[in-house]
Amino acid sequence: MPNIQDAAVILAHTLEQTVDAVAMVGADRKVLLFNAAAERLWGRERSEVIGRGLDALLADGLVTPACEAVELPAGGGLDALVGKPLEVPIHRPDGSTAWGALSLSRVELPERTLYTAFVKDITEQRRLNETLRLLSLGLNETDSAVVITDAAHRIVHVNSGFTRMFGWQVQEVIGRQPRDLLFSSAHCPRTHFGDIHAQLAAGRSYRSDELVCDNQDRPLWCSMVLNPIVDASGRLSNTVGIYTDITHTKMHEVLQHKVLAALVREEPLAEVMTLICREVERIAPEVIATIIRVDDEGKLRPLAAPRMPEAYSRALDGVLIGPAVGSCGTAAFRGEPVLADIATDPLWAPYKQLALPLGLVSCWSSPIKRSDGRVVGTFAFYYRDQRGPTPLHERLVEVSVHLCAIALEREEARARIRQLAFYDGLTGLPNRSLLQVQAEQAITRANREQESLAVLFIDLDRFKQVNDSLGHPAGDDLLRTVTARLRATVRDSDIVGRLSGDEFVVVLTQCDASRATDITEHLQRAIAAPCHLGDITLKPSASIGISLFPQNGRDMDTLLHRADMAMYQAKTSGRGRFSFFSNEMNLLAQERLALEAALREALRKEQLHLHYQPQIDLKDGHLYGVEALARWTHPEIGNIPPIRFIPLAEECGLIGELSDWALREACRQLADWRKRGLTVPAVSVNLSATNFHNLELPQLIAETLAANALKPADLTVEITESLLMDTNPSTMKTLGDIHDQGVRLAMDDFGTGYSSLGYLRRLPVSELKLDKSFVRDLARDEATRALTSAVIRIGDSLHLTVVAEGVEDSTQQELLKAQGYHVAQGYLFSPPLPAADLERWLREHAL
Repeated sequence: MPNIQDAAVILAHTLEQTVDAVAMVGADRKVLLFNAAAERLWGRERSEVIGRGLDALLADGLVTPACEAVELPAGGGLDALVGKPLEVPIHRPDGSTAWGALSLSRVELPERTLYTAFVKDITEQRRLNETLRLLSLGLNETDSAVVITDAAHRIVHVNSGFTRMFGWQVQEVIGRQPRDLLFSSAHCPRTHFGDIHAQLAAGRSYRSDELVCDNQDRPLWCSMVLNPIVDASGRLSNTVGIYTDITHTKMHEVLQHKVLAALVREEPLAEVMTLICREVERIAPEVIATIIRVDDEGKLRPLAAPRMPEAYSRALDGVLIGPAVGSCGTAAFRGEPVLADIATDPLWAPYKQLALPLGLVSCWSSPIKRSDGRVVGTFAFYYRDQRGPTPLHERLVEVSVHLCAIALEREEARARIRQLAFYDGLTGLPNRSLLQVQAEQAITRANREQESLAVLFIDLDRFKQVNDSLGHPAGDDLLRTVTARLRATVRDSDIVGRLSGDEFVVVLTQCDASRATDITEHLQRAIAAPCHLGDITLKPSASIGISLFPQNGRDMDTLLHRADMAMYQAKTSGRGRFSFFSNEMNLLAQERLALEAALREALRKEQLHLHYQPQIDLKDGHLYGVEALARWTHPEIGNIPPIRFIPLAEECGLIGELSDWALREACRQLADWRKRGLTVPAVSVNLSATNFHNLELPQLIAETLAANALKPADLTVEITESLLMDTNPSTMKTLGDIHDQGVRLAMDDFGTGYSSLGYLRRLPVSELKLDKSFVRDLARDEATRALTSAVIRIGDSLHLTVVAEGVEDSTQQELLKAQGYHVAQGYLFSPPLPAADLERWLREHAL
């Protein structure tokens, strides 16, 4: 049997071989044994430790596994530490730190007491535990919900974020599938999960944004990421799912996408607003949403309330906003959100009986504002309990009022565009486009009901003079006045529109010729009532043309065209009248259109030509000059007199082109005669009043004279008395510029129009032409002789040359000569002749 010494040797040898660190100390706490494992753990040689106190090894203190500090007993024994699980930090000489799990045992020997410390290296375990602790901390403290499922997609673990997000406790969900929890509500659209499971089984992650519900059936948008965990054989063993709440951002995205898509599709405003309400109620089922528009008069106009009775919306329609008009009317008035208890808040006193029977307890309303800050509507949440908005509700309203504002501003913009596109900006009447549509609809109804219909084309008389003399603002006032009178006279079923300028159209439904006559007379009396334009009182009048459906046409274009023709007939018959369309009138119009087309072709193909009529000086019988007169010989119709094509050219806008051609051709001919030795003192060319609206006319005359080597005195420009009443600002300047060049101006047909000595005194004319109507009756009418005598005296007093036109016999010549007339022209001397015939006439008369 071994002795004690041998046993000690065996024990020492055994302790030396153990993998754990062992240190043995005596009752005096000095180290007696320090094995190889201890050397490795502390990083110290045993020679540095044996004989030293235990305190040197435990200098960094002791802690429990729960990290509670343990005091090392001072002085005496270590019995207080025996049997306690302890951990000790070990700071090595190389600067590294290790951790050991220390277990202290007491050994009683006959001679002494020993303490043996067994220290297990737990550095890696502690590091792993810390890592796991941090991972667990991160897993549970994250805002995302983490769900771990097994191969059968049953939940085996959830983090605390899952409970915070969805409300279920851990024990409620273990063993259940996430789809049975999160996708069980009608609010959640996903019903098929085969694609998800197939992707996970293939070892691929699955990502998507899903609408899920919590344990209170409240919908949330989540970003769902599912990561598969596969075993060594590649089979799915677990799935780690991470659900992140993206409701605030996703609802903005979804709402915005759906609403903007609806706007792009041009869906009606009410449908867009209903869409917003339904989407909001889907995300927050506990609220009842309504949207109300505030019109230009400050009145509430319900737009959408899909979960409210229609009677409720009707009761609010037209209510004026104010400081105590429920939540919505008050929010619109204040321009800020209003939360109110429906039963007790004074704001709701006049209206609570509308809401309380519906089970509504409180209402939170927010104003909808345009980009310029103007309130255009309200967005309200009604609750069935006493409460205020949650952060989700606030976010929903924040997103929704912005989209509502976009929709309302878009609707206002569309209304403005419709107004600009289909209504006259000055009078507010339908313009030509809308009038056409409304009239065609009326014609369709009349055709279906076999009823008559009348179209009135109304043109104000002398409207241009109002604009020119009183200014355009006065003209605008007159148009608005006439519009009001037209609207007040016709029925609601009739249509009133403005075509352009001073032209109006009235469509009289269920109206035959007799009734059209009565209404037209009534309209003319209404229009003719005196009206005040500033300090001026006018009595306007209108010329009206009437066409009837179906007698005069079966579509609006035809009826309007024929009413226009009838109006023109009425105006030429005397202003302030009306006329019905007739077939004879249509034939005349067709002839006029054909003649206009022929005139355009004649100008293009140079089929017109000039004739020249001599003007004779009555004193000496010499040639005074020649007047160029346009002539037109149509290849099929034959000779067309100037009295037909000159007015036509003025009406259809060809007079400028015709006059330019006559001016150039007359000057070219005069230059040609002179080159060939024929003495022609001057040539006269007739120009229309509208020619003088062209500020470039003086330059054209100067260039034409220069091109033909002629002097300004070689040309006389004849104007008519109608020019005296032309108030176009360009007219007087153009006349003055032509006169300043040295070109003579002659007043043609003097005495037949608007003769006024005051006007005549201001015009730079050098010649008057007595109209042939005076010359014709000169020999047999004493009054005519008195008038012609007065004209020559006027001319002499103003130092003007007076030319008598239409002289056909010697008696007229002698009377005119006796009265002192300077120049005469007429068939007595020569009819208008082509250029070649005039040359022969000149040679024969040797003038």
